[in-house]
Amino acid sequence: MKKIGILGSTGSIGTQTLEIVRNNKDLQVVALAAGNSVSKMEEQIREFAPRIAVMWSKEAADILRTKVADTDTKVLCGMEGLLEIAVMEEMDVLVTAIVGMIGIRPTIAAIEAGKTIALANKETLVTAGHIIMPLAAKKKVSILPVDSEHSAIFQSMHGENRERINKILLTASGGPFRGKKREELTEITVEDALKHPNWSMGRKITIDSATLVNKGLEVIEAKWLFDVEPEKIQVVIHPQSIIHSMVEYVDGGIMAQLGTPDMKLPIQYALFYPDRRPMEGKRVDFYELGAVTFEKPDTDTFKGLAMAYDAIRIGGSMPTVYNAANEKAVALFLDKKIKFLEIYDFIQGAMEHHKVIQKPSVDEILEAEAEAYEYIDAHRRS
Repeated sequence: MKKIGILGSTGSIGTQTLEIVRNNKDLQVVALAAGNSVSKMEEQIREFAPRIAVMWSKEAADILRTKVADTDTKVLCGMEGLLEIAVMEEMDVLVTAIVGMIGIRPTIAAIEAGKTIALANKETLVTAGHIIMPLAAKKKVSILPVDSEHSAIFQSMHGENRERINKILLTASGGPFRGKKREELTEITVEDALKHPNWSMGRKITIDSATLVNKGLEVIEAKWLFDVEPEKIQVVIHPQSIIHSMVEYVDGGIMAQLGTPDMKLPIQYALFYPDRRPMEGKRVDFYELGAVTFEKPDTDTFKGLAMAYDAIRIGGSMPTVYNAANEKAVALFLDKKIKFLEIYDFIQGAMEHHKVIQKPSVDEILEAEAEAYEYIDAHRRS
């Protein structure tokens, strides 16, 4: 029996992870954590009977505690609760699907405790890769990627000599606005941006896909996960989302991982690695597919990708500012307080304003995040 904890259990990745648990009786959920979705968490507690459940706010935890008083689940709140989950003795795998930099401290604690990490929280490596990866190596802890692209890269490297990698080819669907120019994006609505052509994801990551910031974050994450320099990571627009990413080796051979756009595949692969389990769902029909196509990303229109390369080239605390400014700006866009293209303006402004700290500590990372938030608040009001 493999015992798992899920940070972000009520979100898109979390709920799909629980679907996999339903279909694999040798998986047991021992801990769940979420933001403020009390009703969803109550349903999950009653179905999966975790030993611990955590809500981010005290108010949500208090409400939940009352609702599940007839169960054996202990309800906690905040960072203290996340850290208690991270070091649970009986837990084997921690699925980090929580959104934001609040995932950093629990991930570090879980690595210190020797837990396998199924990583779906981009911010952890984007902002703290210089801390996380050496610690995982020291503790001999596996970090298994859950993002479809990074899982594809991981699978394409299986059995290969990583010193023989020539290039990582990171694929992107192009999002709902592929082919449009900047002037066509001036009046884009939230509803328009949330219509992703291929993937069913959370609201924030769907906007990130539309701006190509998501792909920028994945470039930074890939640098840390696979120990490659950014110039060896090439983004390729692949509208069909069938090839999830590729690895080119020094002899010119290219290994790729293909499949339907279904996040359950990389989640299940991470949970059972190195095994593969049967999974219901649609398969790729090559007769029906007919063809796959590729394009160069338009970084003049979708500036988020180019800014990510700038952030990782500068290094230090700059990727944190890139990520934090985007997080804040996307939240404002989803609340209909700024326009779509202003997301780029705020990221660029926050990056230009920031004084870089090389090899920042966790506290300095969180301070850089707060600084980016404060910059956007000040300049949005002015």
